[in-house]
Amino acid sequence: MPADRPVPNRPEQNRKGLPSDHSSQQRPTTAAAPDLLEVATLTADGAPAEIYGPETLARLRREVVGRSREAELVVASLMAGRHLLLEGPPGTGKSTLLRAISHAGHQEMEFVEGNAELTPARLAGHFDPAQVMEAGYSEAVWVDGPLVRALRDGRILYLEEINRVPEETLNLLVTVMSEGELTIPRLGRVEASPRFRFVAAMNPFDAVGTARISGAIYDRVCRVAMGYQSDAEEVDIAAMTSDLPRDHIDKVVQVVRATRDHSEVRVGSSVRGAVDLLALSNDLGALRGQPATDFHIGLDCALAALSGRIRLHESTNATPEEIVTELWTSIVGAPPDETTGDASSDPAGKAPSRPAAART
Repeated sequence: MPADRPVPNRPEQNRKGLPSDHSSQQRPTTAAAPDLLEVATLTADGAPAEIYGPETLARLRREVVGRSREAELVVASLMAGRHLLLEGPPGTGKSTLLRAISHAGHQEMEFVEGNAELTPARLAGHFDPAQVMEAGYSEAVWVDGPLVRALRDGRILYLEEINRVPEETLNLLVTVMSEGELTIPRLGRVEASPRFRFVAAMNPFDAVGTARISGAIYDRVCRVAMGYQSDAEEVDIAAMTSDLPRDHIDKVVQVVRATRDHSEVRVGSSVRGAVDLLALSNDLGALRGQPATDFHIGLDCALAALSGRIRLHESTNATPEEIVTELWTSIVGAPPDETTGDASSDPAGKAPSRPAAART
């Protein structure tokens, strides 16, 4: 942003029904630096409260593996005062990216888990029933929900799994995104701070317990698609949580990525499967007194970490365990007892070798 275009001085207006502990006084703003956009006011000591710009991206590179393009789009949307929808399968770093951006920009975030039980009252807030019986309806007995807190305090409202939220609850957000305010019966109007942003996330491939998002929501948000990351980036992510040899981590990630391309698998595992597999390997190896990189240790951990994460096509006769065993054997290699001609199970408790499942 050019230096001769200062951020407009936007005073916060008085809000009806605002509790006494929330100040509505105007706060000073200053002109933005040449390469930064100041999206909030100054703190008491004069330091910027929230800043999104190139410095934000520099901080993100130290906290997030890859995702440069997506990070730029999210930061640009926040700078522009736009609301966002992050779409992608589980385990693609939607929440991680937004948390890192919020932290880098020094802006608080209200996290809300979307589900069928998220009513308008749970999202916006409610009057305390016991106090209403004694004092009646007043602002003193109102309890803020995450939406009202985010509106008043200028936070990011992050709604996960938005396609699981009832339509009546989503209708609250349509008005907020369009008008920048929320009217609550018996309380009044709550105006959004200039810093308020709404960010939602969803898995578009999950058809269980979900509903289609209305065009009214899509028309008021910018959409950023987040798919699976590259092989090298997923290896880096897994290596951040494990001290096992790099070549073993690479093979584990290959197995996880292979679940997404298998002809009998409809939905494969995310990189979370690799992280869990590596974590289990260390502890299972310690319990059995064997190396964490042992074939049978790895196979048993792969069965535990991946068999529940993959979804097979209805037409297949294979089981998740057969698919995982096939992929582990093909990528890691045959178990030692097979290469030496001994096909019996290990007497110390190792898992016996399993036949590979045929592909269709």
